[in-house]
Amino acid sequence: MSDASAPHAADRRELTAAQRNAVAELLRVSPVADELGRRFARAGHELHLVGGSVRDALLGRLGDDLDFCTDAHPDETLRVVRGWAESIWETGREFGTIGCQRDGLRLEITTFRAESYDQVSRNPVVEYGTDLAEDLRRRDFTINAMAVSLPEHRFTDPHGGLDDLAAKVIRTPGTPAESFGDDPLRMLRAARFAAQLRFAVHPDAYAAMTRMAGDLDRITAERIRDEFTKLLCGADPLTGLRLLVDTGLAERFLPELTGLKLEIDEHAQHKDVYEHTLTVVSNAVSYETEGPDFVLRMAALMHDVGKPATKAVGQDGRVSFHHHEVVGARLTKARMKALRYPKETTAKVTALVALHLRFYGYGRGEWTDSAVRRYVADAGDLLPRLHKLTRSDCTTRNRRKAAQLAADYDALEERIARIAAEEDLARVRPDLDGNAIMELLGVPPGPVVGQAWKHLKELRLERGPLDRDEAEAELLRWARDEGIVG
Repeated sequence: MSDASAPHAADRRELTAAQRNAVAELLRVSPVADELGRRFARAGHELHLVGGSVRDALLGRLGDDLDFCTDAHPDETLRVVRGWAESIWETGREFGTIGCQRDGLRLEITTFRAESYDQVSRNPVVEYGTDLAEDLRRRDFTINAMAVSLPEHRFTDPHGGLDDLAAKVIRTPGTPAESFGDDPLRMLRAARFAAQLRFAVHPDAYAAMTRMAGDLDRITAERIRDEFTKLLCGADPLTGLRLLVDTGLAERFLPELTGLKLEIDEHAQHKDVYEHTLTVVSNAVSYETEGPDFVLRMAALMHDVGKPATKAVGQDGRVSFHHHEVVGARLTKARMKALRYPKETTAKVTALVALHLRFYGYGRGEWTDSAVRRYVADAGDLLPRLHKLTRSDCTTRNRRKAAQLAADYDALEERIARIAAEEDLARVRPDLDGNAIMELLGVPPGPVVGQAWKHLKELRLERGPLDRDEAEAELLRWARDEGIVG
């Protein structure tokens, strides 16, 4: 791979490791990429590996999704890949993108673009460009404005992306005002890359993000949601979250996060809830075992958003936030709905927020086996995440208190495991099923069966498993009390 245009030759001596990474990564995918490049060349067109694929190759982390750009229009691209690609999709055709798959690699091929916003609308105006230089100039950041021609492997870097990659800096190819004015989502994307790559935003870009934060209102909720999700699931979400708050971007789509800076935590009045929340997010990340868990991280982020609305100061000067978990769950549901998150995801995050305080008080010895059963039943499949969230929420600097809370939760988990082993706690069901209820009460399917089933489940949670005779006696007692049987 030759370097056609990266500046600052002295700095490039420090980039040999990155260049070696790129060579190794490109060799891995070159059988497919170069073959595709030759097909485009025979058809009279250019083809370049571009953007995030080049960046990730230089970082030694190129995946199986490759991005290309070309002077060929979508119809021409289709003619090139038909008969060669194992599968083809055209979902991005309106943006000039044709996707296909070959030898386990997903390839997206996009026509050179001169894309811009009209400064008013919420969606981009897509116009085809005429050359690579124009395409690279319209990209979001210099680290994403590099290209490698195929099959020649000629490296093009007109905006110093290689140097910025070495310096770990996020900078725009042109002026930040021009770039963010064309697509305000790029401001959120800057924070996302800071979180994903552990890079710093260039001061000029940071200033423009602060000045232009209101322009984010022009972007659709779905596009904001997708960028924010990637940010929160990044390697360093705290850096990205701080950028959102400090620049004012969070105020445009997640004002609950900014609002936390004004509140004081009831457990440690010297510590504001905002900093506590970021610590809880960090703790939650440390408990992950199978990669980023958006549901857990979002619950950690939102678990205290109900505090501003529930803040009260007692006569002794102590601050309290009674029932903030209930208010927080309601606010979380509304915010995630506004951001167009799927209902199932929203329900999981909301449930965790609602349950995150349930554990407190366990250490005082007040919990019966019934309370433990209800804790497990209410958490359901979310129990492993609730364990992690509850442990993450312990941020006290008092070592003795922290050790006691950890020991209390260890004891709760051990107790859950004991009861689960005895009672199949993961699948709490009434001791009689619907058919048995109908037979015993002599009723057809309908609301009565559901009411009886619910009563028996409550009994099961309260007392544990009953034998058949006990369950039938309890059902008949309930039915008599309700006037269902004589």
